[in-house]
Amino acid sequence: VSRSHLQLAAFALGTVGWILCTISMGLVDWRVWHVDNTTVISSGVAWVGIWKVCFISYLHVSPGYKEQFCHKFKAFDSFVPHEIYAAQGLLLIAMILGLVALTATIFALRNIYMGIANKAIARFFLVGGFFFIFSGLCVLIPVSWNFYSVAHNESIAFPPSYHMPSSPVSQEVGAAIPVGIIAVILLLLSGTFSLSYISPAISNTILQ
Repeated sequence: VSRSHLQLAAFALGTVGWILCTISMGLVDWRVWHVDNTTVISSGVAWVGIWKVCFISYLHVSPGYKEQFCHKFKAFDSFVPHEIYAAQGLLLIAMILGLVALTATIFALRNIYMGIANKAIARFFLVGGFFFIFSGLCVLIPVSWNFYSVAHNESIAFPPSYHMPSSPVSQEVGAAIPVGIIAVILLLLSGTFSLSYISPAISNTILQ
């Protein structure tokens, strides 16, 4: 038990990181677009996520009321940029890998705190550590790629039915990207902490 404090911290950090990864995937504001045509986009702001694009409009509603319109991206839409498709796939993979890592870590910690000593504990921490790290890398790629797109004010050729301009006046990072960055840090830390349990386990095996 005295050797597993870091692994317990790994479980806690990994759990928070996995939750933040899930939240980041669900948020619509990965990229915040500022547009000059407010005929349809009444607030002049649109939110571009990895699953849909949304904006506030006063069109077709009573005066003084507003409504949020969202257009969901369909599979294989040709106008959707590569970084958005990459984010969809990699974040789903990150969720699965993170869940596997949490399961392996829970099993190893359960054995430790129940006093069940066997060589499988180190193996489960090894599995958990690698899967935490792979999960963090799967989040890092789309977060970095979309941050690059925002920094370079890259455009998206939305179809006319979306009522979105192809290029914004300016754009900024939405809340999903910093949430994803925090998730990456926590997942990589948890993976490192999980792997740190391997050294004493291997040493004991060699001595025997």
